[in-house]
Amino acid sequence: MKILPRLIAGLIASFAPLLSVPAHAIVGGGSPSTEGVAHSVVTIVGSRGNFCTGALIAPKLVLSAAHCVQPGADYKIVEYGADRQPSLQDVKTVAIHPGFNMQAMQAHRATADVALLQLAAPPKGKTPSALGMPNIPIMIGSRFTIAGIGVTVRGDGKSGGTIRVAGLVATGKPGTLQIRLVDPVGQGTRDGLGACTGDSGAPVFEDKQGGPLIVGVVSWSTGPNGSAGCGGMTGVTPLTLYRDWIVRTAQKWGAGL
Repeated sequence: MKILPRLIAGLIASFAPLLSVPAHAIVGGGSPSTEGVAHSVVTIVGSRGNFCTGALIAPKLVLSAAHCVQPGADYKIVEYGADRQPSLQDVKTVAIHPGFNMQAMQAHRATADVALLQLAAPPKGKTPSALGMPNIPIMIGSRFTIAGIGVTVRGDGKSGGTIRVAGLVATGKPGTLQIRLVDPVGQGTRDGLGACTGDSGAPVFEDKQGGPLIVGVVSWSTGPNGSAGCGGMTGVTPLTLYRDWIVRTAQKWGAGL
């Protein structure tokens, strides 16, 4: 095996604790996948210990959640080689939507929880997914797919490291500000499929005539019946109000969408 260059080795050493953090992801047994909607999914780590999911939407452009990439920390994209050894790739620039409010997100209220990361180089083995917007009006029972990286059992780090997908349905009063998703079987009243901490920023897909498009990002989650935890409800920030900002920011960075 080739020895990593000294610079990369130093980065791995400084971020190593983050790569082993048991980041809770799609719980309830989401299906592992590297094809379909999973081909654009990337892992984001921050120097303050956070661990999130993002989606490649252009060769060097990643969409994620604003709360994942707050100022005051360095962020990297994790790549895995054929031997599954991680390496860290540079993020050049981060743009957070100016309308984002952390307090609103933490209270599960609607806010502009979207951000873009400009990468130094295209991530290996990944291809971009196209952006869209949810079908309007969004109906209760409308189907969406989330794709994230992390553990499938809370607290069990050994179950992580695999991209997993889950099909969820809209509940409550879905709209252009926020969509709340639940497992279609348990309807959020008992443990089921759902996002958790490591899935923050994960892409949310809706099937369109030309194939699945990213229509939102994962912002928060709860346990059954609104309890603390995961496997109950998944809060999504739809791109309806924010797609124009994403396109404009990408253009400023020289990336066409």
